Amino acid sequence: MKVNENFTGLSENYLFADIAKKVRAFRMQAPDADVISLGIGDVTQPLAPAVIEALHKAADEMATTTTFRGYGPERGYDFLREAIVTHDFCARGIDIEADEVFVSDGAKSDTGNFQELLSPESVVAVTDPVYPVYVDSNVMAGRRIVALPCTAENGFVPELPSEHVDVIYLCYPNNPTGTTLNKEQLKVWVDYAISEEALILYDAAYEAYIQSKDVPHSIYEIPGAKQCAVEFHSYSKTAGFTGIRCGYTVVPKDVKSERVKSEKSGLLETVSLNALWNRRQSTKFNGASYLSQRAAEAIYTPEGKAQTKATIAYYMANARLMREALTAMGFKVYGGVDAPYLWVSTPRGMTSWEFFDWMLQSAHVVCTPGVGFGGQGEGFVRLTAFGTHENTEKALRRIDSKL
Repeated sequence: MKVNENFTGLSENYLFADIAKKVRAFRMQAPDADVISLGIGDVTQPLAPAVIEALHKAADEMATTTTFRGYGPERGYDFLREAIVTHDFCARGIDIEADEVFVSDGAKSDTGNFQELLSPESVVAVTDPVYPVYVDSNVMAGRRIVALPCTAENGFVPELPSEHVDVIYLCYPNNPTGTTLNKEQLKVWVDYAISEEALILYDAAYEAYIQSKDVPHSIYEIPGAKQCAVEFHSYSKTAGFTGIRCGYTVVPKDVKSERVKSEKSGLLETVSLNALWNRRQSTKFNGASYLSQRAAEAIYTPEGKAQTKATIAYYMANARLMREALTAMGFKVYGGVDAPYLWVSTPRGMTSWEFFDWMLQSAHVVCTPGVGFGGQGEGFVRLTAFGTHENTEKALRRIDSKL
């Protein structure tokens, strides 16, 4: 038996597993310490009442023969896909069809799995710093990665690759930096992808947090994007579904690729990524649960929209407080305006992990070392706004008192 040797190119542990290990060790050393996490991007506020009501109703349906549901449609139930099209796209003037929407158990799975459709020879561009799943899933497949530095000097806006790439991962609002691209900046990437016949994999998991008018909620707001981009969405941060697990991916039928049809003739034929993704999902995925899809549908009701918006406002109030307080303490802070993440420069020349250790041991606050997101993340840490108001305020007071 032989293993896939590409896995040996990965770091020993996933970033957040390393963080959890360090926090566990500290808790053993200081069992009475009140540790507050501003590092892991998990939510703290309960599900919206409209979602809870939908979950109860769906659970009751599973209790009787006449309304029981087994395996669902591989693309997701029509009721949810049609709600997605109506509220997330048509409401913004974007023409997306229901059969271009694939419901899943979350954006992390789909962003990691979509690369299976691509040739192992494909060259993949990622921003640096970057969400680790994009890199790790392609390293597992043996692909070459091209890093696009995002630094304070360039405003965390990646420059176009200096060489041809086949695939580009973009995440905006960005995880980890919390920064965004405006429509003009995103158009540069769409134009590039069309001219280079490249594919953009666009992670829009945090679009619900956008406050600025010139920041697009979907890449499909940019003309031409339906020819070159696949878009991923998640309800984890939009509606607190980290424990429910539901999201969706949009694969427009206009996004196509080419492959060699015959070794003898060398002729090429177009291949629909929509059809390939449907084939992949039908084979490897039995769909998100009926309960989670009914819960997601409830987000689009008038009550669900209002309740979800209130929760997002709760988290963004944390982000605003963190930006103001940390800036007043003398930190350089980025993000936190259109995203629930803040990208904070470490003080006194400390490395990311040195500052992580200082925060944990001195202030009993957990952050995420920026270097875990790539080399350009060294000298930064990521903080999240997903804590409670009370814990966020307490953590900021502790940090201030220990400086």
